[in-house]
Amino acid sequence: MSTALIIVDIQNDYFPNGKMELSNPEIAAANAAKILEWFRQNNKENIFHVQHIASDPELGFFLPNTDGVKLHEAVLPLEHENIIIKHFPNSFLKTELESKLKEKGVTKLIVVGMMTHMCIDATVRAAVDLGFETTLIEDACATRDLSYQDKVVPAEQVHYAFVSALESMYATVMSTEDFLQKDVNSSK
Repeated sequence: MSTALIIVDIQNDYFPNGKMELSNPEIAAANAAKILEWFRQNNKENIFHVQHIASDPELGFFLPNTDGVKLHEAVLPLEHENIIIKHFPNSFLKTELESKLKEKGVTKLIVVGMMTHMCIDATVRAAVDLGFETTLIEDACATRDLSYQDKVVPAEQVHYAFVSALESMYATVMSTEDFLQKDVNSSK
């Protein structure tokens, strides 16, 4: 059984001064970078960077040929690492991600990235529906405050509501530290 890392949308527009700033994206990116480094040392063939490029300018962010669409410096891909371009929240929808994973015999996924309530949720659910055993590294993900009518839901509550919903039936959820400790201990 082979495992792959999927890094979803850690792009400049989600950081301070970006067009869709999230809550604490630097912390999530730093944790994602730790997971990326572990994969680079232990499983460098199965690293997939997913980059969202807006196909409709009305989205307002991730616009083509802008600094905001670029992958963030914390997780820049190396030359041999896979980059998957997507135009929808679900990283599998109308992309080559599933076929590339199956070509490599991947059956398990480790998912990190942004935004928890949108692209992470859509990607994790799709991954499980496609038959991948999926682990979400929750502190390597970030989101933002949401609102409905006059109600504002703080980012932390949004994050944990989605993470807890995914953990109930879709994914194993763990922290960066737990993942790194688990893998250190399992390789002894």
